[in-house]
Amino acid sequence: MVQHIMNRVLFKSMTDEWRTPKSIYASLDSEFHFAFDPCPQDQDAIWDGINRQWSFPAFCNPPYSHIAQWVKKAYDEAQFGIVVLLIPSRTDTRWWHDYVMKAKEIRFIKGRLKFGDAKTGAPFPSCVVIF
Repeated sequence: MVQHIMNRVLFKSMTDEWRTPKSIYASLDSEFHFAFDPCPQDQDAIWDGINRQWSFPAFCNPPYSHIAQWVKKAYDEAQFGIVVLLIPSRTDTRWWHDYVMKAKEIRFIKGRLKFGDAKTGAPFPSCVVIF
């Protein structure tokens, strides 16, 4: 019980918007040449990347509040093309073992990323998952 409460506090964020660092995106885009982002930062209320078919190669930095749902969707979509995820490295979760461990490649990022205009690093480690 105490561990569950600690995890909720440690992994809680005031926002669900973690803008991809430009250098990370540029590096990955130069390698994969992305054609699609199912959760663009400036999406409107009608946009629903979780319920639409993706184009490939796809880049996805999903809302972390629904990470399990997004990782499953990325895994399912990857049956049709390349999907690259930027996600928190949460190796102790069910979604990690159910889907991420089946990835073609997992790239752990050294240090903590500074998302968007943040002055400090994220409160969690990150990784790039390639399906």
